[in-house]
Amino acid sequence: MEKIKIAIIGGTGVYDVEGIKVVDELDITTAWGKPSDKITVGEFQGHKVAFLPRHGKGHFISPTNIPQCANMAALKSLGVEKILAFSAVGSLKEEIKPTDFILPTQIVDRTRHRVDTFYNEGIVVHTSFGDPFCESISLIAQQSLKKLNVKFHTNETLICMEGPSFSTRAESKLYKSWGAGIINMSVIPEAKLARELEMAYQMVCMSTDYDSWREAEGAVTSGDIMAVVGKNSTVAKKLVLEILPQLIELDYDKTEAFNAVKFSVITAHDKRPRDVVAKYEKLLPGYFN
Repeated sequence: MEKIKIAIIGGTGVYDVEGIKVVDELDITTAWGKPSDKITVGEFQGHKVAFLPRHGKGHFISPTNIPQCANMAALKSLGVEKILAFSAVGSLKEEIKPTDFILPTQIVDRTRHRVDTFYNEGIVVHTSFGDPFCESISLIAQQSLKKLNVKFHTNETLICMEGPSFSTRAESKLYKSWGAGIINMSVIPEAKLARELEMAYQMVCMSTDYDSWREAEGAVTSGDIMAVVGKNSTVAKKLVLEILPQLIELDYDKTEAFNAVKFSVITAHDKRPRDVVAKYEKLLPGYFN
């Protein structure tokens, strides 16, 4: 099958994009199980694009239970090299207002109950993750947001909490005191697993609320968030159409993800379980044999 080099991962309210012709729907099973839902394949300017709803169509999978390993393995099996992911986030700074967009550069992991690596089955791989997002994709997104005249922020740290409940006021104030700018429940392990399979990854965050740190206001609720999601989703879909032409042209070989695993396998050849080698080789041929 023709390789599909670009994937879009949709968050809350971002499930389809007008202007992209749907040409297929793939029901994939990986060695890590099935992804969140069927992967929709669209065509844009003669190029195939894979679309995956992170929480499943209809939002029926909680953040902790998203089959992230299966999601990333399914995309990699299609040939994906570059991922543009969308997510609703809470703001930890006054200047980051609801409906603002954010292109984070760093992550603080506060999750507790998730499998966050592919490499825990007898083969040790230490993948560099110092800069968890793709600068090249971020720069493309910045240019596109400017063109659309959308207010956005860069160089922010994204806290990833476990969920599904929102933060206590004490937690929200703590994260704010660290200097973090935004908070969500989905970037980990998604970003880390993408790097472990050498896929360039950038999350586009859409602010919906002020979390729970504002004493004068009530703590954030789902109702508050959904009131803003629709507006953000409309902009996000326009943004996809602006970004795609440049993302198609982006040289994958010059991204941080290229060869991220190739020289990171530590386990001696004679200690590598053959069944595990076969499993990994399907996604990264030539790296483990």
